[in-house]
Amino acid sequence: MAAIVRISSVCHRGVKPLFYRSSVLARPLVAREKDEDQSYLLAARIHASAALFAGSGSKAASLHWTGERVVSILLLALGPAAYLYPVPLVDYSLAAALTLHGHWGLGQVLTDYVHGETKEKMASAGLFLLSTVTFAGLCYFNYNDVGICKAVALLWNK
Repeated sequence: MAAIVRISSVCHRGVKPLFYRSSVLARPLVAREKDEDQSYLLAARIHASAALFAGSGSKAASLHWTGERVVSILLLALGPAAYLYPVPLVDYSLAAALTLHGHWGLGQVLTDYVHGETKEKMASAGLFLLSTVTFAGLCYFNYNDVGICKAVALLWNK
């Protein structure tokens, strides 16, 4: 019952109002009182105006989201490439993509769970240091040892 949309919002002058008739969309919700067996109608409001979203005027968030998806797909493609062609180019590409993917993922965890201006700055600096050391360590391993691709292959063989 909660997913029923008012007919007037759907059938008001064509199809366009189906998506946006106003910045506030309403959908009725049927609930029951505990003492009485009568139903009554509540209106749950969903705000869909662009002014409510932070940074709605810039494309930075959209580009960042797209970049995260591109890196995720790149990591999926680098798995078979690392197995079929264990060359230094793939090793360094894996080092960069894994570090960037981990940096963005941990950055989202910090955004969700670290609060307070000082704590956020310290956590951000720590994350940047961790990502830098991770990338430098992976590059060092690629340059001075067998590389990421061959190291994983050696782990599978043993």
